[in-house]
Amino acid sequence: MNVMCRGWDRRKVKTMRKNILLSLLSLYAFLVFFSAAPSMHAQDTGKTGEVRFTADNQDERDAGVWIDGKYAGYVKELKGDRKVMLPAGEHEISIRQAGFKELMKKVVVDPEQPQTVAVVLEENPTLTFPGADAAELRLDIRPKRAAVFMDEHYMGHGSDFGGRFHSMLVTPGKHILKVTQDGYEPYEMEIDPTAKTKTAMVINLKPSDKPAAQ
Repeated sequence: MNVMCRGWDRRKVKTMRKNILLSLLSLYAFLVFFSAAPSMHAQDTGKTGEVRFTADNQDERDAGVWIDGKYAGYVKELKGDRKVMLPAGEHEISIRQAGFKELMKKVVVDPEQPQTVAVVLEENPTLTFPGADAAELRLDIRPKRAAVFMDEHYMGHGSDFGGRFHSMLVTPGKHILKVTQDGYEPYEMEIDPTAKTKTAMVINLKPSDKPAAQ
């Protein structure tokens, strides 16, 4: 009789241990899900908040803006109909301008409170500028808000380099010209201007369903 009781006790203890282990595992899974729930909720709410930009001078107002790696436009146009509305949560903003260091900022978008990014650029002393023998490149680009790159360096937006009083100065020799805009096929070509020459180019980006890859 005592032997049977000890056997029954061992089975009962094993069952209790198993039940306790399962309960602990269930509790652990619940805690993991609960701790992740707030961040998941922030991504799934569908709520958006506004990001605004301030700048004190023309170079900063004409600087290009990238949000999470995607070109958004230039600073002074990102308002009104083109105001920046982003999903709630953290986003990375990059601001570039020719002759200046890239400005990187992280913002946490709150649907209840607009976030303001102050654009204050620092000159890049390592960059060199074309000399007296520079070639002049005048670009008629459509759309005019497209981003323009020379040798992978951001130079400005399309309207910076067209018309009677706008152009780009480049050193003589081979360069890679690239123009990108979300919703259009990127344009890229090699140019080889000679010293003190003037060249005019018309660049019309073709619409595309794919985002620009810059």
